[in-house]
Amino acid sequence: MHLIRIAIDRPIAVMSLVLMVIILGLVALQTIPIQLTPDVRKPVVQVTTTWAGAAPAEVEREITDRQEDELNGLEGLEEISSASENGRARVTLEYAVGTDMNRALLLVANRLDRVNGYPEEADEPTIKTSGTDDNPITWMILERMPGNDTPMHTFLDFAQDVIQDRLERVKGVAGVNVFGGGEREMQVIVHPEKMARYGLTVTDVVSVLRTANASVSAGDVDEGKRQYVVRMEGDLESLEQTQAVVLRSTRDPETGRIARVTVGDIADVAYGYKTPRHTIRLLAKESIAVNAVRETGANVIETMDGIRAAIAELNRFQLPNAGLHLRQVYDETTYITSAINLVQQNIYVGGTLAALILLLFLRSAGATLAVSLAIPVSVIGSFVAMTALGRSINVISLAGIAFAVGMVVDAAIVVIENIYRHRQAGLSRAEAAYRGASQVWGAILVSALTTVMVFIPVLIMQLEVGQLFRDIAVAISVAVLLSLVVSITVIPALAKKLLGKPKAESKTNIRVPVIDPLARGFVKLVLAFTRRVVSNRALAVLVVAVICGATGAGTYFYLPKLDYLPDGNRNLVFGVIQPPPGYNLSTTTEIAKRMEGEIRHLWATVSGPDPEPGQPPKIQRFFFVARADRTFIGAASMQPERVKELIPVLQEPAFREPGTFGFIGLRSLFGRGISGSRSIDLNISGPDLEQTLDVAIRAVGMVDGVLPKSEGTQIRPRPGLELGSPEVRIIPDRIRLADNGVSARELGDTIDTFNDGLR
Repeated sequence: MHLIRIAIDRPIAVMSLVLMVIILGLVALQTIPIQLTPDVRKPVVQVTTTWAGAAPAEVEREITDRQEDELNGLEGLEEISSASENGRARVTLEYAVGTDMNRALLLVANRLDRVNGYPEEADEPTIKTSGTDDNPITWMILERMPGNDTPMHTFLDFAQDVIQDRLERVKGVAGVNVFGGGEREMQVIVHPEKMARYGLTVTDVVSVLRTANASVSAGDVDEGKRQYVVRMEGDLESLEQTQAVVLRSTRDPETGRIARVTVGDIADVAYGYKTPRHTIRLLAKESIAVNAVRETGANVIETMDGIRAAIAELNRFQLPNAGLHLRQVYDETTYITSAINLVQQNIYVGGTLAALILLLFLRSAGATLAVSLAIPVSVIGSFVAMTALGRSINVISLAGIAFAVGMVVDAAIVVIENIYRHRQAGLSRAEAAYRGASQVWGAILVSALTTVMVFIPVLIMQLEVGQLFRDIAVAISVAVLLSLVVSITVIPALAKKLLGKPKAESKTNIRVPVIDPLARGFVKLVLAFTRRVVSNRALAVLVVAVICGATGAGTYFYLPKLDYLPDGNRNLVFGVIQPPPGYNLSTTTEIAKRMEGEIRHLWATVSGPDPEPGQPPKIQRFFFVARADRTFIGAASMQPERVKELIPVLQEPAFREPGTFGFIGLRSLFGRGISGSRSIDLNISGPDLEQTLDVAIRAVGMVDGVLPKSEGTQIRPRPGLELGSPEVRIIPDRIRLADNGVSARELGDTIDTFNDGLR
């Protein structure tokens, strides 16, 4: 092997290459993205359209059906599903694995451009893909300071203008979302008796306001040597301007006098706030929630440092003047930092233990030092390859590095042991190093390649599992290949310099009490047993049968529970409560408040951080986000290792309401939905809705019989086991409408206005 001979003859060049690899690895470590989990892109596109105040049937008829008609037949599309809810339509497109999602997004956007005739109050559809980088890296809560009695929902505009704007300027933040509260708006509160006096309808008022609130370009005009752009500004920007809008103007033909009816004559115009669609409470305090989503490839630790600095700046300057305080309640880097510390500890402790074992067996400080250098060189050098391949440091790649710490010394041990054997035989250092490495390099090459070959299917797999475990495959493969190079270059070069005289470091000259006699006895016992087995065929068959039977039985009886992925421990119990259809926001809020009151005694802020003997751990944070159709709840423990004990504590009051379904469990580290990785999806579909619902009800009963709730099974039917939400239907008398000069549209607008407001 010329490479081995070159490494032995030019040790300085070898050490220079080693230093170069370490320096490049340290540089790569500063630039490689650090995040919680690998980026997993799913071949899924979601189209969401908001139509505030619309019923599910209207949403399906006016939005969902039209979008599905246009999106059907897209290239690579395997399945299309939709959900029409109160005020929102969501269409989900699932593509074949390996589809170019950038092209798919472009085609979806082009198809959606063909959909026209959306309701005037509906927003433009939004498109997004599904991936782990959509998960927020931090959650913050905006709460009132003592003495601030202003309703919390009125601070939404402030949060968007001040907090959202500041956080989005942090390097590495792709977007900031604000939840809760209501936006400030101008409200025109009409009086029906005054409208009737002037013969006006709500539709008349809305039509006039829409046409009056407009700014348009009016061309250009030449004046002298200049050209002026003409623009008509008609935006209604003040209460006075809105009150002065003329709804009707009538001229008396005899006197020429003009009678005008303005908005101020039939309505009160004032500033107000939109009705909140959520109720957010943290530890019984009304709050507004804010989260931040990282940019793809951003270093989460550096991004989080910038977010913390922004939070400190806001709490120091802008927020105190408004009587507010921003508190960070979830930080993804907590888990990342603990994982990095664990790997560092594994490297230090594992490397030290490996060195001690080598020193114990080889009894040579030089040989031990040579093998120990394989660990940092291989591990640090793997960061260069990970950076070049576009990978990141996350819990998966860190696990691969932790595994590699024990694997990278295997080849070095084999080489140094063979070199040491030749040295003890009396060969010179250079000759012992060459022969020792050249005799075993083929064996360690095959050993390294078999390890790498195992991960080739993972590297080329396009499924979610392939994307998820690609980092661990890269980390282990690169580290093992680097250890191979180190073992046939660095180890022989160091052996030439570090190994002592043949007899000075002989194992027989260095005795270790107790251990050496036990080792000799163990060796004699093993060799005697081996000779006996080899010489007796029946005994050999019996030994093989016993070993195989014992391992098979042990595997069968002690096999751990099968799961797709571990949940990890984010110290967060999270769940969703789905009430019966038709509940309003105030009712779901009251249900959540009752639950809040029942577990209040476990809050650390109420009764201290230490739990009583035999009691569940104290709750560090408890929050809920109530909506009309569902409620999200979450809790964090003062003792993270006992967070699972909070699941039954939350389940009992959460599902006490009759007809309530839901799920409460430990939030999965890998973000596979609310239920984590321990869930089974059962889809029931058919042409007839009532028949499909009947089958679904029977299916839930059968599942409950096989997997009873008493054993911890939780069932969450979506959208529910009842046919729609209760509603009040108004059937217009078209003859009477015609007699009074009112259309069905005008009647609907009027009812909408006096019900919850026409937007």
